[in-house]
Amino acid sequence: MAHIMITAGALDVAVELHGPESGTPVVLLHGFPDDVRTYDSVVGPLAAAGLRVVVPYLRGYGPTRYRDPATPRSGQQAALGADLLALMDALGIHRALLAGYDWGGRAACIVSALWPERVVGLVSATGYNIQDIARSTEPAAPERELRYWYQWYLNTERGAAGLAANRAAFCRLLWRMWSPTYALADAEYAATAASFDNPDFVATVVQSYRHRHRAAAGDPALQGLEDRLAQRPAISVPSVVLHGAEDGVDPPANSEGCARWFSGPFHRAVVPGAGHFLPREAPQPWVEALLSLPR
Repeated sequence: MAHIMITAGALDVAVELHGPESGTPVVLLHGFPDDVRTYDSVVGPLAAAGLRVVVPYLRGYGPTRYRDPATPRSGQQAALGADLLALMDALGIHRALLAGYDWGGRAACIVSALWPERVVGLVSATGYNIQDIARSTEPAAPERELRYWYQWYLNTERGAAGLAANRAAFCRLLWRMWSPTYALADAEYAATAASFDNPDFVATVVQSYRHRHRAAAGDPALQGLEDRLAQRPAISVPSVVLHGAEDGVDPPANSEGCARWFSGPFHRAVVPGAGHFLPREAPQPWVEALLSLPR
C-alpha cells in the first residue's frame, strides 16, 4: 500500500488511506515497536463497511520525518497526542473514531480526553493509556518491574547504544516476549522492522522511556499539554477497551479497574489467545469494536 505525506504540526507524516472519502474517518494508531502493517487485516473490513480509514506512521517510524532539525526528538505522551490532533486538522477531519494500542493507544486516549468534541468513539488496547508521570518513581510489584526491563535498559547509555546497534533484534525479542503465542514469520517481521531504520527512531524511543520516568526533559513547547495530562482527565466518549489475554508486558489484570477513567459508555473485553500486538494477532475484535461505536 502506497503512502502519502501530510504536513502536520512538527512532522511530515506518512499516511495510508483506505475506503471512501465520504465515510466516517477512523484513525488507526500503531504502537512500539511496530508500524502500520499491524492493521493490515483491520482496514479492509472497515473500508468495506464505508469508513474512511487513516493509518499513520508515528513520529520516529517509517517514512515519517521531523520537519525541523531543531525539534526535540521526543516520544513523550504529549507529543503523541499533539501529533494526532495536528494530523486530524491537516486532513480536515473534524470528528473521528480513534483506535490504538501502546503508543498509539496513548495518543488516542489523550485526544479523546482533552478534545472529546473531536472524537466519535475510542478503541484502546490495555485501558486508560495516559501516563501518571508524577507517580512514576513509585515502585510496582517485582513481577511487573521485571516486565519493564527494556525501559530500565533504555534509561542507560548502554541501552541507547544497544538499541542503535541491534534495533531489529532488540525489537524482535520484545515481540517474542510480549506476544508469546503469536507465530511471527520472518517476512512479516522484516516488513515492519524496516520502519525502525528511521533516522530518529532511536532518539525518539529513548526519550519516550526516559521522560515517563522523569529521567529526561520534555519538549518545552509541550509542557502546557503535559500539565493538563497530569490532572488525569477522564474520557467521556463512547469507549471499548480490548486486552490480549497473553500480553507478556501488560497483562489483563492491569486494566481490570480502568472503567473508573471512562465516564461515558464503556465496554471492556479480554481477547483470548492474543498478546500485546493485538490488532495484528486478533483483527476481528478491533473491527467489531469499531463498528459497534457511533458513526
